Formats: sequence, C-alpha cells, structure tokens
Amino acid sequence: MPGARIARAALARLAVPRSLDRLEGAVFTGIVEELGKVTGLGRVADSARLSIHGPLVSGSAAAGSSVAVNGVCLTVTAAAGGEFTADVMGETLARTSLGTLGPGSPVNLERAMPASGRLDGHMVQGHVDGTGVITERRPSERWHVVRVAIPAALSRYVAEKGSVAVDGVSLTVSGVSPPAPGPEAGWFEVSLIPETLTRTTLGTSAVGDRVNIEVDVIAKYVERLLAAGDPR
Repeated sequence: MPGARIARAALARLAVPRSLDRLEGAVFTGIVEELGKVTGLGRVADSARLSIHGPLVSGSAAAGSSVAVNGVCLTVTAAAGGEFTADVMGETLARTSLGTLGPGSPVNLERAMPASGRLDGHMVQGHVDGTGVITERRPSERWHVVRVAIPAALSRYVAEKGSVAVDGVSLTVSGVSPPAPGPEAGWFEVSLIPETLTRTTLGTSAVGDRVNIEVDVIAKYVERLLAAGDPR
C-alpha cells in the first residue's frame, strides 16, 4: 500500500541524533525533579514575570538556564535564595495554563537534560501544544486513572501505549477515545502510580483543572512528512 510505504519511509528518516546536544533548544525528559511553589506572577502588558521557589532547581540555575514549569520551557532571568524568576510571553500565556497560577500554586519543575543524561521518560521539548481539562479521576488503592479531554486538533496525535506530557509529566497513555470525524473533542486516559501522585501536581489536581499537553513530537513530524507525499 502506498500509504504504508510512505509511513515507513517517514519513520526511517526520523533518525535519533547521536547526542542530544545536537538538538536545537532545551530537551527535557518529563521526569519531574521538584515540586516548586509560585511566589509571584506579575502582569506586564501582554506578558508576565513568574517567580518560583524551588531550592533544588534554583541551586544550579543562572540567567539563561532553561527550566520546564508545568511542562513549559522558560528561560531563567535571575536565581538566588532558592528562588528563580522567568518572563512569560503573551503567546505562552494564551496557549498554556501558566496564566492561571497565583502565589502558593504548586508547579512541576525540571531542569534541561544534559547531553550525557539519561532519557528516563521520553523526549519532551517544553513546547506545549495546548491545554486539556481533567474530566474524571478513578482512584484505586494505590493508583489513579485520570481522563483528560483535549481538542480534536490534538487527539489525533495521541495513541494508546504512546507517550504524552501532562503538565510536564511523562506518562504512558492507557486509553483513548474512538476516532471521531470533524471538530469533536477527544480524550485520553493515563494511570498514575504512587510515585507520580506523590511527587507531582497530578496527585492533587481535580476534575475541571486545566493541564498543559505536549504530544509526542515524532507523531507531528510523521504527519508532516506524510502530507508532503515523499515516495521514498
């Protein structure tokens, strides 16, 4: 089948770089290092300045460092006393949930992955594709199943047993909604183990909360290559 040949060719062309330092921009793994706390969000015209208390992450941060805050890659402008600040542009405020944060809000923090680091989660860019809404939590004795509603424009990139970043947390998709034509929204489910419940904001997130979603970048590259109709 021509489509299958194109898909195989597209996947073959997505060679993994020999070292992550050859990738443009910061790379994260979706493994949260620290639960930080917002100390301030000051609005300035169409942007904002975010201040976060996070001793672990701040300890090695300096102006120009990259930190993922709830899955959003931000550039540190200053760091001292266990706290760092970062500027958040209007585009970021519009496409993510960072604008809803306030003093005391917990946030997931992860420093950029060094070239020699281990990729324990999956490759996360910190470029949020959009937001979803938690619509259901089904707790069990030691783990929770969480359902997240997402726009149709994102649902096509999410596959069962694939990877997705939710508020910067690398998770494996345990269930997806059936394919639906048109703009109808979809959903996916993830299963949260005790470690995730304890060490990330997903342990206390509630039905109705907005969460940042970053889909697997490989899916987007494959789609673009297929659209180009490359026969190789």
